[in-house]
Amino acid sequence: MESPKPAPTAAPITGAANDVAQELTAAQWAQIMQQLGAEIAGPLSAALERIHNLTVTGQIDRQGLRTLRESVGHAREAGMLGQQLARLASGRLRLARERLHLAQLLRGVLAQRSRETQARGIQIRQMLKPIEVMADGALMHSLLNALMDWALNSTHSSIDLRLDLTPWPHKARLVCRFAHRSQDLTQAALNSAEPPATLNSLAWRLVEQTALTMGVLPLREDQAGITALTLEFPQTMGEDDAPAPPAPLAPPLAEPAGAAKPLTGSHLLIVSPRQELRSQLQSAVQHMGLLTDAVDSVAQAADFCAEGLPHVILFESALRSPELERLRQNLSLDAPGLCFIEVLDGEQLTQLSTATPEGIARISRSHVDDALPSVLRFELSKPQ
Repeated sequence: MESPKPAPTAAPITGAANDVAQELTAAQWAQIMQQLGAEIAGPLSAALERIHNLTVTGQIDRQGLRTLRESVGHAREAGMLGQQLARLASGRLRLARERLHLAQLLRGVLAQRSRETQARGIQIRQMLKPIEVMADGALMHSLLNALMDWALNSTHSSIDLRLDLTPWPHKARLVCRFAHRSQDLTQAALNSAEPPATLNSLAWRLVEQTALTMGVLPLREDQAGITALTLEFPQTMGEDDAPAPPAPLAPPLAEPAGAAKPLTGSHLLIVSPRQELRSQLQSAVQHMGLLTDAVDSVAQAADFCAEGLPHVILFESALRSPELERLRQNLSLDAPGLCFIEVLDGEQLTQLSTATPEGIARISRSHVDDALPSVLRFELSKPQ
């Protein structure tokens, strides 16, 4: 008989950590909306102040420009988090049941974000047992990325990730542990200090709500400057369990209206010097909840990727060059699952990456509006 779930631990801030059931109350959602407004308004206020100073003086130094860009970026990220939370709150998600190799998925996410962690000087220590679970693959990907967003923004140390099994009955258990305060503080100061606001930010809310949507209870403890989050997955597969039926080889080229958006939060980089093409591509995917950025050239794309890798690079055919191929090969070393999609001006049959010898998907510009969402859905969900 299955043992009862442990009671959630108390949190110092109402609705912040574990005082949630499977669904939030209207008051708790109202608190999240208030938090969303604050996390957008704060950075935008700082940006407006910089813009006002620029208007008055007609000058801005490199540091001021960087601060302005960071402020706008933080507000944008908060808006994206709000979109993802709204999607989870809608109650219209249709969850799939797939057999997922959890350790492999987590290693893939860590590889995708290795440049980011190295740039921040944060070490990720892993102890991952090969465990399979039954869950929705798209939501699992979102959960692992949300977990990394929250941990990277909150840690003052390395991040320890442990994946193992609970005692009988066996369930997959993922534990994320890091220091949320500088360990240079005295033990008395660590014991008495309140947890920092970053621990209960919108990034945490997204981790929390994604987990609950999947039926996973997030159990978090913040003690003596250390945060430990445990995610226990209810459907863990044993060696004798039958595998899930295989996924179809290719998606339909028409996306049904009102379909769930499992790719929300994935990062798309558009590489094109033409503003009208960039606008067309952004318009074609705006309903999917993707985080999109655009640059003009391959060199700018390389600089962008040096700070953090996107999940998809969408580039126009005129930029095909040895420079682009070198970039693709270099990025593939860090993130073998990184997707490249070429956009051609002429008539071109839509091709998935699995149908081309170099593994680059292709799509005609005339088919972008109809076919690009389905191509992205396939490329981002294919096994790595």
